[in-house]
Amino acid sequence: MKTEEYKKIISFAVEKEIEAYDFYRSVYNKTADSNLKAIFKELADEEKKHRNLLEGLLSRPRPFHFDETKDYKVSETVDKPKLTLSMKPADAIALAMKNEEEAMHMYSELADVSSDPEQKKMFTSLSTMELSHKMKLENIYTNMAFPEAW
Repeated sequence: MKTEEYKKIISFAVEKEIEAYDFYRSVYNKTADSNLKAIFKELADEEKKHRNLLEGLLSRPRPFHFDETKDYKVSETVDKPKLTLSMKPADAIALAMKNEEEAMHMYSELADVSSDPEQKKMFTSLSTMELSHKMKLENIYTNMAFPEAW
């Protein structure tokens, strides 16, 4: 795969980080629950950091270092519907949870094919952060979807 194709993949990841940031900020602004506000503010702030990290990767003069034999499965993530605030809260949490899962897998796959140690470390770190987001959202979702378990 050529450098321009990698740049397209990273640019796609930046778009997903922006989309996640916008969604989390919107939920933060919409919700009255202080605990949920804090969680969604934290998630939005972290997505902004991810965006900055990826944009830094795009702007650096060094070439990308990837193993050329891997399938990045980017096509499986294309044409996904935009997030909306008109859905039920549990559905919004479920959608956010799935988005974090997809991001986690994407960064994990990019780490797997990175041959540059610094680049590999960055993608592994992003994958771990997305896993953390997913786990937070899974906990919220479980509590919202199954309140009788309390």
